[in-house]
Amino acid sequence: MAKLYFHYSTMNAGKSTILLQAAHNYRERGMEPYLLTARLDVRAGQGRIASRIGIGAAADSFTPEDDLFSRIAQRLADGPCACVFLDEAQFLTQAQVWQLARAVDDLGVPVMCYGLRVDFRGALFPGSAALLALADEMREVRTICHCGRKATMVVRLGPDGKALLEGAQVEIGGNERYVSLCRRHWREAAGDLAQSQR
Repeated sequence: MAKLYFHYSTMNAGKSTILLQAAHNYRERGMEPYLLTARLDVRAGQGRIASRIGIGAAADSFTPEDDLFSRIAQRLADGPCACVFLDEAQFLTQAQVWQLARAVDDLGVPVMCYGLRVDFRGALFPGSAALLALADEMREVRTICHCGRKATMVVRLGPDGKALLEGAQVEIGGNERYVSLCRRHWREAAGDLAQSQR
């Protein structure tokens, strides 16, 4: 039975690596996956999913205006497709998450989404919020804070090396400006820990 999956984490946890490995496993068994990624993320080149460890694969790209149910239906009409893998799922719209759910329910194809859960301010991305509400299964891809605890948050550093508290939710590139932290150290970096102890 097909399901909608959401694999989420902070930055630099290896989500794209896991996606690419899973897609490779499908191909190795003679099953063709369909790969999608957000068009606005061009760090690895347009229409490409890549991992920091050096592996990558071509993918179709989507924009917020695309009807993903129609895209998947067309891909299925073009030939066998065992599974849909979607990277950068945080950039989906709520409507697109519903379209993915319809593809699972009505077309019978599993959809595996990989993305960030929260932004540098600790707020959910719209696509991630919708996936948390609609996914049949959710799996956390874990990474660790410098203290050894599980990292669940991420900070964006300014030119002075201090955590930014404001700014656009989406900023592509500049991975060196992001640091994954546990909640306690995120609060400390954001200035909240000192305030709450007064």
